Amino acid sequence: MFSFSPFRDGPEFEERKRTPFSPPKISLSDVRAAVPKHLFQKDTVKGCLYVSRDVLCAVIVYKLGWLIDTSSYAVVEAFGVSVAAACVAKWTLWLCYWYAQGIILAGWWCMAHEATCCRSHLTSIWINHVVGFALHSFLFTPFYAWRASHHAHHKATMSVERDENYVPRTRKDFHLPAESAAKLPDYHDIFNDAPLYSLFRILIMQLFGWPLYLFTNVSGSPRHPRGTNHFLPSSALFTARQQKYILLSDAGIGAMGCALYLWTRHVGFANFVKLYFVPFMCVNHWIVMLTYLHHCDPTIPYFRRTQWSFLRGAVSTVDRPLLGWAGRFFLHNVSHDHVSHHLFSSIPFYNQPLVTEHIKTVLKQNYNYDSTNSFRALYRTFTQCCFIEDDGDIVFYKNKHGEAARSLADDAVTIYAVFAGTCALIHCTVSALAFSSGSSVPSCHEFEAGTGTCGGYSESAAMARYV
Repeated sequence: MFSFSPFRDGPEFEERKRTPFSPPKISLSDVRAAVPKHLFQKDTVKGCLYVSRDVLCAVIVYKLGWLIDTSSYAVVEAFGVSVAAACVAKWTLWLCYWYAQGIILAGWWCMAHEATCCRSHLTSIWINHVVGFALHSFLFTPFYAWRASHHAHHKATMSVERDENYVPRTRKDFHLPAESAAKLPDYHDIFNDAPLYSLFRILIMQLFGWPLYLFTNVSGSPRHPRGTNHFLPSSALFTARQQKYILLSDAGIGAMGCALYLWTRHVGFANFVKLYFVPFMCVNHWIVMLTYLHHCDPTIPYFRRTQWSFLRGAVSTVDRPLLGWAGRFFLHNVSHDHVSHHLFSSIPFYNQPLVTEHIKTVLKQNYNYDSTNSFRALYRTFTQCCFIEDDGDIVFYKNKHGEAARSLADDAVTIYAVFAGTCALIHCTVSALAFSSGSSVPSCHEFEAGTGTCGGYSESAAMARYV
């Protein structure tokens, strides 16, 4: 549900702040068992109908956009309305067009994202690729390149060392003194921006953050060298097997650029700006907003190697009612049901609302939801999520005062250490038996890192979907 005040934090957020964090004490197989099997089934016809609906909505709004200028002049001539009033009405209609078309085209991006994530809404591989490639290319997103980095993100969500998106910078990165020696002015010198300047920086992030990430890896993993981007096959983001597809993504971007150039020559630069460019910038805003709020929050933990697992990373995301019914209809539940998406990304988006209801019963307090107004949450996250500590197996963002919004429970780290030790013991026993029969089992490292399992639906099997 929504928070009725746009300036007030949601009750779920406040409850998390008051509750010391303890990682989930269940396995991925427990969560998997709570989801009915029929929700994993895909329907190609239904998926194609959703794509057709999105395209039709964009075409209808585009056609209506063409009528805005001419209808304004016609009203002046036919009814004697003042030019000033007609001008106000015209630009009000353009604002409505930009808002509506920006959301609809953001829905195109989300639909292509569904095609990216393990073919989650269509059964045919080639149809998924055609749909995703076309929709992403139309929005200047390199389909295969982003597909590769996004799969890497799903395999290491909320891992300080291995995640690919919105990786937090550390105390050392900002050249802050050690925690024991740091004073309040040390933090304020770096993070204490005036509210108007913070709003300006948010605006820059919202409009240009997405292309900057694609071109320069801004907010991506700091382990990659300078020059990392989504357009060069030699980029550190890609494996040798993926490199040949990067050129195909580049070709799609180039083809869209040529088509847009020819169309602009035909309709004029002003129509290009009003009909395509402004909605395109709105799409950039929605992409950054929804992805940023999925994974950045003062009450959500990040994990270092010894404490990270696929399950822990997947449930350390946040469901938000972004845009309400419009977010469900046009953005295909991408923010309403993001936790379930990270747990089971192969489930089609139209089944994710039901999946969310089922996993809530198992995750209980480890399910993260925030009814805070999304724009309030954006400002809160931007101003309060400043840095993380250099050390610590489970860490939270700290604010401009050097304070974390949430603490760790006393058993937060020790429980997992015991669990990992138990798995390692079982693994060693199984390894000895397997060695005599010539079989192989996952390495001890997989168990220690949380990518193995003691039985049932394994986390390594879950991550194998992204290979």
